Amino acid sequence: MGGLFGVVSKKDCVFDVFFGTDYHSHLGTSKGGMAILDGNTIHRSIHNISNTQFRAKFESELEEFKGNMGIGCISDAEAQPLTVRSHLGQYSISTVGKINNVDEIIGAAFENRMVHFMETSRGVINPTELVSAIIDTENSFVDGLKRAQELIQGSCSILLLTTHGVYAARDKYGRTPLIVGKKEDTYCVTFESCVFANLGYVFDYELGPGEIVLLKPEGIEKIVPARKEKKICAFLWVYYGYPSSTYEGESVELMRYRNGALMAKNDTEEIDVVAGVPDSGVGHAIGYSNESKIPFGRPFIKYTPTWSRSFMPQNQEVRNLVARMKLMPIPELVEGKRLLMCDDSIVRGTQLRETVELLYGCNAKEVHIRSACPPLVFGCKFINFSSSRSEMDLVARQVIIDIEGKIPDSLKEYCDPDSEKYGMMIDGIRKHLNLSTLKFQNIHDMVDAIGIGEENLCTYCWTGKE
Repeated sequence: MGGLFGVVSKKDCVFDVFFGTDYHSHLGTSKGGMAILDGNTIHRSIHNISNTQFRAKFESELEEFKGNMGIGCISDAEAQPLTVRSHLGQYSISTVGKINNVDEIIGAAFENRMVHFMETSRGVINPTELVSAIIDTENSFVDGLKRAQELIQGSCSILLLTTHGVYAARDKYGRTPLIVGKKEDTYCVTFESCVFANLGYVFDYELGPGEIVLLKPEGIEKIVPARKEKKICAFLWVYYGYPSSTYEGESVELMRYRNGALMAKNDTEEIDVVAGVPDSGVGHAIGYSNESKIPFGRPFIKYTPTWSRSFMPQNQEVRNLVARMKLMPIPELVEGKRLLMCDDSIVRGTQLRETVELLYGCNAKEVHIRSACPPLVFGCKFINFSSSRSEMDLVARQVIIDIEGKIPDSLKEYCDPDSEKYGMMIDGIRKHLNLSTLKFQNIHDMVDAIGIGEENLCTYCWTGKE
């Protein structure tokens, strides 16, 4: 996963690029970078942010940057932005997405014997450099961006910093957002709209699927119109989108309130306290509490000053350590209580099981879990929102193997809440996590809570349908 931010202005833009990029830090924990255009020269810096926050890495360098156009990126994998010089001129590029046909594109590129790749890690070519190589096969940036959208299977949203503006190209199915904000003499383009308020921007325009625009200090030039078909990731609202952001006109935080309320309507469990697993489970829990009239409480607190989020690191032991150490229980709010916890999702279940053990260790009477989305049965093919590298990491898959002895040819019954096998899977997950009860939100209520129609959403990880 990752986040993008770009600025064009009639005045210096370094401050905005710095803070706008930093506001995407929840989307990645590996690399952070900035590229600023000063005249005809691009100044770029990239740092490893796996152990230190983006701001701390870049604050000492800010005085070295100056210019009125720039882009920044938070990445969970490859180093970005890249600076390229080709027949199109000098430019800088950042991308967000997942390219599924990398080998095919590389093979085609090597056929002309005029291409080589410099950015590799453990033998893997940097996907962003691959995108730049596609762009450079055409006679203009616009044709190159269109060619990249045409060739790439998976998803890819792109920012290009050039001498005449910042090109923004949204993924052809709109799986990730790109949103334009404006203020006096300045435009920005961003993944997260939550950046607007504190930097003085107001919403101006949201790119549609496959749309390409050129941002200049004077305004927005719409170059390629949006496609009709849209498949934006539903998990943006459920989990990884920032609460104060809005996509497709629908607030993340308000969606979570609606979603929690719909979960409460379908529940009859007698409990004492509703709580959310920090951070993204909290909004769902508030909605549940508001609807059920059961008090909302915080039986544990997330210690944020030094412990980063645990979702992205690839090392399972590191993820588990961070998850365990950052949650601090309040025993007085746990002992003897029947607790209902709302979580955004259950991926592997490892961290949730440790959280449940923590609550029982503080003498909770009962622990009930409500997942804000259906069981994750399929791995994401389009975005890399999870650090899992195999579908077999999913706790739902592990339980299905326990039931069947193998993964069956069809998983349709395990995606149907009315089927017997679905019930067996849920009970298997419940036992694995040592829960009093476990329920998952159904796909229809989750989609209704988002509010833009199922036809506009990607729900592949729950349904297996592209």
